[in-house]
Amino acid sequence: MKLTQGKINELLSESACEHNHKKGEKKNKSCTQVAQPGAAQGGCAFDGAMIAMVPITDAAHLVHGPIACAGNSWGSRGSLSSGPMLYKMGFTTDMNENDVIFGGEKRLYKAIQEVAQRYSPAAIFVYLTCVSALIGDDLDAVCKKASEKAGIPVIPVNSPGFVGSKNLGNRISGESLLDYVVGSREPEYTTPYDINLIGEYNIAGEMWGVLPIFEKLGIRVLAKITGDARYDEVCTAHRAKLNVMICSKALINMGRKMEEKYGIPYIEESFYGVDDMNRCLRNIAAKLGCPQLQARVEQVIAEETEKLNVELQPYRDRLTGKRVVLNTGGVKSWSIISAAKDLGIEVCATSTKKSTEEDKAKIKELLGKDGVTLEKGNAQELLSVIAKTKADMLIAGGRNQYTALKARIPFLDINQERHHPYAGYVGMVEMARELDEALHSPIWAQVRKPAPWDTQVPVLVAED
Repeated sequence: MKLTQGKINELLSESACEHNHKKGEKKNKSCTQVAQPGAAQGGCAFDGAMIAMVPITDAAHLVHGPIACAGNSWGSRGSLSSGPMLYKMGFTTDMNENDVIFGGEKRLYKAIQEVAQRYSPAAIFVYLTCVSALIGDDLDAVCKKASEKAGIPVIPVNSPGFVGSKNLGNRISGESLLDYVVGSREPEYTTPYDINLIGEYNIAGEMWGVLPIFEKLGIRVLAKITGDARYDEVCTAHRAKLNVMICSKALINMGRKMEEKYGIPYIEESFYGVDDMNRCLRNIAAKLGCPQLQARVEQVIAEETEKLNVELQPYRDRLTGKRVVLNTGGVKSWSIISAAKDLGIEVCATSTKKSTEEDKAKIKELLGKDGVTLEKGNAQELLSVIAKTKADMLIAGGRNQYTALKARIPFLDINQERHHPYAGYVGMVEMARELDEALHSPIWAQVRKPAPWDTQVPVLVAED
């Protein structure tokens, strides 16, 4: 896939994304943000592309750029594997000054051959970075030639950081999968209940709590794109009967284009919270159009809900009435509200920075008229809202933990760096346990006490 200006404009103007307003209206600013070359580390298109691709566990992921780019984000996400661990190894061409002057294509070709010979990956994904893009290395040509020599697929991912935001990088990776991977081989067999999970990255092993439910229902997850995925299963994704989009708009272009090319419909769902999980199962069964499957879904929902209510009751007794501020993005900005309500927790405020218009409508409905929406979500705004709402806890990404410490309230990490799974029915129990432990830790009573040196000590005056 050649990354031309036309291709970038196409990805930025994705028709299936609510961020793209009607003609004549102002486009959402987040869709057109462009980073500066050399200052794009983190939150850039390269970052987003790697986030979406790296969970393909039996593939090698080679970064064509300076060594600093290889440490960008591939190891910071908690995407877990049930088998191959090759995806956890960082590969880079480690470009230097000579490569910038004379070109880095020969170095890239040699690196691909070395990775193929030493590690025998199912495929090699090669990522273009700011430096290799600026000097004009032809990634597509090198990957094609190297693939013929190595005898394995070598997939170019044209994702230099400066072309746009992390979300654009997600879509670039989706385009690479559509152009080079999806449809490149046939599955051994198909069933009427084959689905793909798109935008689910198996953070902290969350997907492992959901897959048994699908197996109990007789639904087969044909391809996971891309949490705990194998390269071959992604190749067969075009034979699924339904695409289930999990991470909001991250790979929405894949859903739309697979519907146009292969006739696979897609739905957008969430695995967080009892209501959302129930709704997800019902919508999948309805889309697959099988009355027997719909009956099984109702039976499984009744069984799982009954069991869950028993497990959650002790936590609900301790959590009901607690107030929290939520600062995250995308689908979690509203789906976690639903999960919190299941536990009797009141969400006082949530962020809308990365939310679509559809997400914002759901947030407004769930929060009610007294709920606060955060546009920026910076430390100053968070501290102000925490003080105003008298929140008991902050639920946010890892970078906000120090904000919670300043406010002297507990903190729960909800983003990709977390180590606990919160999706599905089993995830609800885990979330309740983590919330309970954080809120009722004895350390907070001590933290809120005045420091010994701030306490006035009475001065004893000797009598005559």
